[in-house]
Amino acid sequence: MRRILIVLLLAILLLPAPHKNKPEPFSPGPLMVSARALPLNAADPAQRTLGPLHYLEGWQLSSAHHGFGGISSLLAESDGQILALSDSGTLMGFHVGPGKAQRHPFIAPLPIRPQDRDRPWWAWDSEAMALDPTTQRYWVGFELQQMICRYSPGFARVEACRTWPDIEAWPETGSIESLARLPDGRFLVLAEMGMTPDGSHDTLLFAGDPAEASTAAPMHLRYVPPRGYRPTDAVALDDRHVLVLNRRLTLQELFTATLAVIELPAKPRPGDRLKARELARLAPPLLADNFEGLAITRQDGRRVVWIASDDNHEFFQRTLLLKFALDWPE
Repeated sequence: MRRILIVLLLAILLLPAPHKNKPEPFSPGPLMVSARALPLNAADPAQRTLGPLHYLEGWQLSSAHHGFGGISSLLAESDGQILALSDSGTLMGFHVGPGKAQRHPFIAPLPIRPQDRDRPWWAWDSEAMALDPTTQRYWVGFELQQMICRYSPGFARVEACRTWPDIEAWPETGSIESLARLPDGRFLVLAEMGMTPDGSHDTLLFAGDPAEASTAAPMHLRYVPPRGYRPTDAVALDDRHVLVLNRRLTLQELFTATLAVIELPAKPRPGDRLKARELARLAPPLLADNFEGLAITRQDGRRVVWIASDDNHEFFQRTLLLKFALDWPE
């Protein structure tokens, strides 16, 4: 009975509607994060291989700051510097792993435009984040607001925001969950619950900046995830290949996740199917939780994948951060 009650609670928490556990507004400040190292498989601590993934390190993160947690997207650097974004518009910068942090850890709310200051604090349901490494500008997708905003370097200010009818047609509680910027400047946005008639997930391919007023309407594609899963984050490997993190909740296994790859056609056409090819699955007895954040870096000539979980600010969930080397052809 206890297990069933927990599952029901988690099912409710998967809906991004406002609830009492979201932290109320606070001022920017320092952040102290503790990281406890974990094996990939507690039953077999020697296991390090998971398909094309090789487990490098993994941690359970915690902090005394009440705003910490709820990680829905993240960016990482090869030295272990992490920039995480929660589903309540909170930025968290910290360091994990060996070596010394090069920057001071911090926690701060996202900047807001003057015209948006009357919106309730719980409505800033930030679920996706992308970065242009050349300009150092950031993009954030807001699920409840169904809006994409662009930020200046360092998240100093909001530069532009835009809503799209294509996104407003998706359910508010299942719209922008994944936002990937391709190296050639295109953007791919995957709906968590915006479905096409054939049961695929509606996916938008933007030729340019989705926050810019001059950008043309996106092309609709169809994402086909592994059976029973829904996309929670995405990151580009190159101009045509995108990693997608997917989540599922079942009574038997609770939270599980899959990492998959999709290939964009060289000349995409409206309605093209992007069928996920599963690379690895995170399920018990392996580390498993509500995985929502995905990032990629390079280390010693290899691609490195970072995966983070959203604890929903609940005592019975964890903030996990996993680090894998990815065996993927260049």
